[in-house]
Amino acid sequence: MEESKKQTPSQSEQLKVQTEVFYAYKHFDSAPNHVQNQWLTLQRYNHIEYLTKGLEHLGPGFCCLDANRPWLCYWILHSIALLGESVDCDLEDNAIDFLSHCQDPDGGYGGGPGQLPHLATTYAAVNSLITLGGDKALSSINRHKLHNFLLRMKVSSGGFRMHDAGEIDVRACYTAISVASILNILDEELTENVGNYILSCQTYEGGIAGEPGTEAHVSCCNRYTFCGLATMILINEVDRLDLLSLIDWMAFRQGVESGFQGRTNKLVDGCYSFWQGGAMALLQRLSSLIDAQMRSSFIGEGEQTTGRTKASVKFESGGGSASAGSPAQGNLSDAGLSFLNRSAEADPFFDTIGLQRYILLCSQDPHGGLKDKPGKHRDYYHTCYCLSGLSVCQHSWSKTAKSQPLPPAISGPYTNLLEPIQPLFNVVIDKYHQANDFFSVSY
Repeated sequence: MEESKKQTPSQSEQLKVQTEVFYAYKHFDSAPNHVQNQWLTLQRYNHIEYLTKGLEHLGPGFCCLDANRPWLCYWILHSIALLGESVDCDLEDNAIDFLSHCQDPDGGYGGGPGQLPHLATTYAAVNSLITLGGDKALSSINRHKLHNFLLRMKVSSGGFRMHDAGEIDVRACYTAISVASILNILDEELTENVGNYILSCQTYEGGIAGEPGTEAHVSCCNRYTFCGLATMILINEVDRLDLLSLIDWMAFRQGVESGFQGRTNKLVDGCYSFWQGGAMALLQRLSSLIDAQMRSSFIGEGEQTTGRTKASVKFESGGGSASAGSPAQGNLSDAGLSFLNRSAEADPFFDTIGLQRYILLCSQDPHGGLKDKPGKHRDYYHTCYCLSGLSVCQHSWSKTAKSQPLPPAISGPYTNLLEPIQPLFNVVIDKYHQANDFFSVSY
């Protein structure tokens, strides 16, 4: 009897996290109003100082991330852009020059100069250069060779390899399709069978796994559900997903702490503020498809028509609509802009104020930087995705990308407001538009 009452390690960890988070909330709720306002204030200038120092110099403890240096550039540069700031000319030039040295002669970007080109670091490098903006940064990307690299990574199943002889998963699909879309080099050769591969990864729970037959999650390293959903939007085949079960799975990932977990029975983590919150923001613009799937699920005798079989409505992009088995005709790269221009037809699908409170009270380091959860240390990864998630929360109540959120949508003072992002790529909207204009010509 006593043995059955013994907590598992997972239960113990969950109880510990809940206790720390609820203590922070209780402490906050009992504080005077002026103290509450201070605790809910985004420490903007401390974050900028922390980020800028990281861009200038990293200590020897970062040697283990030598193969992730474009990621460090992206996490820091994107965070600074979200805060409405930019780096000085010398740092900008240094970043562009460094990323140029990471570009492989045959296309793609490695984790550092001379390293093997990799889809993940290619995504990070391209997003970094788009975030920097300007002719020098954007023209440094060799789109022709990058397109050839993406084709070399493509496999017959419809998926992509992360690198030569590397793993094949949904992450690779997203990074390849995202880069191709934002650079206006997406074509039918790249999108062929990608939708079939993503579809085979949607699990019985509704979430999307990394590869067929594995568990659905959005873990720190793998973020499969966001990647799969965003990929299907970018290739204009999102109507093929079972969106009803996907929403159901995602809704239960926001825990009692108000933050998000990455998968069933996993601890809350600040980085999921974007990986889950961002995916929720994508679904918010798909409410007409969701409604159509809900209606069609009641049609027929014994045959429910869900997204995984045959959706009755298509997602309209600038390139036209796609049939369930083939990509849209026309310019496939128009899907990102078309999606951004869609009005949010529904209210947010998650507790945006609760998530903001978790980020500000439990993930924010008052000295600069953000972290996973109470008791953890700040780092650039969590700073990037906590701020990205915070931006998603703030702008989720806006019906269009151009409209500013009203004060009730912002937890804490209105000065907490961050720049809005293009959620499909997680770059600031202004930077996305600049890149979209720059790459509108064929390569």
